[in-house]
Amino acid sequence: MEQGVVLVTGGSRGIGRALVERLAARGERVAFTFHRGEDEARALESALGPGVRAFPMDLLDRAAPVRVVEAAEAALGPVLGLVNNAAVRREALVGFCSDEDWDAVIDANLGGAFRCARAALRGMIAAKRGAIVNVASLSAYRGVSGQAAYAASKAGLLALTRCLARELGRSGVRVNAVVPGLVDTAMTADLTDARRAQLRADQCLRAPVPPAGVAGVIDFLLSGDAGHVTGQEVVVDAGTSA
Repeated sequence: MEQGVVLVTGGSRGIGRALVERLAARGERVAFTFHRGEDEARALESALGPGVRAFPMDLLDRAAPVRVVEAAEAALGPVLGLVNNAAVRREALVGFCSDEDWDAVIDANLGGAFRCARAALRGMIAAKRGAIVNVASLSAYRGVSGQAAYAASKAGLLALTRCLARELGRSGVRVNAVVPGLVDTAMTADLTDARRAQLRADQCLRAPVPPAGVAGVIDFLLSGDAGHVTGQEVVVDAGTSA
């Protein structure tokens, strides 16, 4: 992003890591957050050089996004790109889902993205340019047994995307969403082979979607090539939703 910093939440693993590596490879300045696995995050930061900085952040900490944006800007420059990628998943059938688990998933995945956008958009509005990409999930479109909280949080993220696009368009800030299908990441590592096969049964393409495949679409939406794209949802699911 020309003369700006891209902030990627959950950037030490999976889709976030693939994006951080892609941006850094062409010399972009990138800030990314992590919650657990500090050693892994610091190793990535060190490997990618001084233009990449890692910051701890808990999505449930309401003050954290402002702290992270301020720290990233002090270290690297103005944040003009934001990728709300970090998320949590707790599976339970609705009848057995506790209030604690429901609240934690909604507050982390939807509330966390809202707070990060709120913290970053003020600088973008002042600069009269910027791009936000929210990473949703195919479960926002298709019911998945045991994922009611996760699906609801991601469906809410799509609605937030559209509202932000309306609010920020006049300020030159674009807001879009990427909707991945099943991607092999740490979040899905606990799925059984049978469950994985079930979720991939409707794919048109045989190959699974890798993190880098989703990262490429996010990169496009951040770039000037998508300068007239806002309020949209780009599905990356190997044709599952076709």
